[in-house]
Amino acid sequence: MVEIKTPEQIAKMRAAGLVVAEALKACREAVVPGITTQELNDIADKVITDHGATSNFRAHHGGLWFPGVICASVNDEIVHGIPGERVLREGDLISIDCGAILDGWHGDAAITVAVGEAAPEHTQLSRVTEGSMWAGIAQMKKGNRLVDVSRSIESFIRRQPLPPKGKWGIVEGYGGHGIGTAMHMEPHVLNYVAGRGKGPKLIPGTVLAIEPMVTLGTPHSAVLEDDWTVVTTDKSWASHWEHSVAVTEQGPLVLTAFDGGRAELAKLGVTAAPDPLA
Repeated sequence: MVEIKTPEQIAKMRAAGLVVAEALKACREAVVPGITTQELNDIADKVITDHGATSNFRAHHGGLWFPGVICASVNDEIVHGIPGERVLREGDLISIDCGAILDGWHGDAAITVAVGEAAPEHTQLSRVTEGSMWAGIAQMKKGNRLVDVSRSIESFIRRQPLPPKGKWGIVEGYGGHGIGTAMHMEPHVLNYVAGRGKGPKLIPGTVLAIEPMVTLGTPHSAVLEDDWTVVTTDKSWASHWEHSVAVTEQGPLVLTAFDGGRAELAKLGVTAAPDPLA
């Protein structure tokens, strides 16, 4: 069953989403050559705590305990990288995934950040992944189907010029999800179209985490011996972007973006819903 939220509950999710936005902003500003992924984790932890929230990452997931408040995935790591003593180097690409719980409601988002100056193909990789996320978010409208989101993400990626080195791989086996009173809920959100099913209709109160994961090579992945870190099987680099988004009567509301998604959606001809906390 898809959990449908009331406008009042969406407002509470907006508050949780803004905590996530603040944590990711602090991490983004701290990314420089020489910093460790544990230091980034500590920065996010402080922001979450200072806002009276708790982490939804540092918990049991499927019987496994995740030890951090962020996932810090570097270069060929796609998602679920465990923060630790790894030192970031000039030219690295790090995907930072973060979540928070406030008043019982969850927020979840991710960004990809270049460490110093990245190679052109890695900058392009991040830009394509982020662009595909916004293309999917633009379909979060009353009356659309879940497949409209998946198709828009995939179509955006397929339309992009191929990078000088590599190709676009849309990661299989991982995708977005419903979110609300738990971090991972129904439905699963594919970043590509599979089969003929249309998925559930998007109605006001539907809230989804839209999170494309794209590589410069294979769509295939493997999990390392730590039982968490997901890497590409061909060592190609990856990017991961994510926002939590609500369907409302007035259009999509990006709960984990400071402006509710207004600026990026306007570029796509879509009007974001009014911010319930404004």
